[in-house]
Amino acid sequence: MDLSPETETKATILVVDDIPGNRKLLSVLLEREGHQVQTASNGVEAVEMAVAHPPDLVLMDINMPEMDGYEACRRIHQDPWNAQTPVLFISALDSVQEKVAGFEAGGLDYITKPFEPSEVRARVETHLKLRRLKKELERHNQELRLLVAEQVREISEAQLATIHALVKLAEYRDEDTGNHIKRMQHYSQVLARRLMESGAFGPLVDPNFVETVYHASAMHDIGKVAIPDHILLKPGGFTPDEMAIMNTHPVVGAEILKVVNRNYPKNAFVAMGMEVARAHHERWDGTGYPARLAGEAIPLSARVVILADQYDALRSKRPYKPAFDVAKTCSIITQGDGRTMPGHFDPRVLAVFKGAVDEFEAIREKWAD
Repeated sequence: MDLSPETETKATILVVDDIPGNRKLLSVLLEREGHQVQTASNGVEAVEMAVAHPPDLVLMDINMPEMDGYEACRRIHQDPWNAQTPVLFISALDSVQEKVAGFEAGGLDYITKPFEPSEVRARVETHLKLRRLKKELERHNQELRLLVAEQVREISEAQLATIHALVKLAEYRDEDTGNHIKRMQHYSQVLARRLMESGAFGPLVDPNFVETVYHASAMHDIGKVAIPDHILLKPGGFTPDEMAIMNTHPVVGAEILKVVNRNYPKNAFVAMGMEVARAHHERWDGTGYPARLAGEAIPLSARVVILADQYDALRSKRPYKPAFDVAKTCSIITQGDGRTMPGHFDPRVLAVFKGAVDEFEAIREKWAD
């Protein structure tokens, strides 16, 4: 990367001094070098001029009426456009304490009066060159950040494409799913967003969590690719042996995603997808499967997807049941029906669900089968 300074252009320099002769002398000296010079007779005027037209460099006297150079330097640097503007103090004050005060106020250099013109020229050119180099470095860093961001975006899109291909494979094998996966993504996103807004989980649920659970929820049933067609597509109820095979899909799904994770070890979607695939049939009260996890032993991502999945299952028609209306669905989830119980869900997730039913129904209408 080339960090050589850009082609040198002459600078705009603000000269601040309450003595007209000093302003004139410095102006002539700097204009001979090709710089454009602006002048101010006190600190107040200097601050106003710098804010209105940010200079490339300031030569600042210290002892001036209305506002001294120290305060003027501080106020100039408070302006966002002048935060990095170099200020060189040029003063007859030559004690160590006064020079230290100048540096503490934000000055980068200190020239003592009476000054040698050659010294002023040399110090001004040095600081202008440093400023040009700093600007060039910032420009290169910004270009690098943009390049890295673009590469990360392309990698993420490629990884998501791989994941979605697997999801689609599972979806196409199960004719009952329809737009189930799309609804699951949006239901899960709504619940996660409402959890974030409620503050129930503090910083654990942030915008990144909301986005990640949206993508990860699509992978909850990915293990069904391993279930034989005669079981997966069976129109009636399962025998105990068939149910045992069907109940293997959470573990199978997690193992499939574990293989993907080896290729994309830093992909948050895959990592959360493994959690969701393995635990989306667990229950808060420990009555679920495959590991009978209970409470906070169940990953939060899965606790979100568990409720979203249950809602969609109740609202959808299946060979063994009709589609329940929204009132009955909400009643079953919040009060229970003997098979589904409120104790199956994280109470905090259940609490935000109660306020999200209208959003769920809008999603169901948009992504109806």
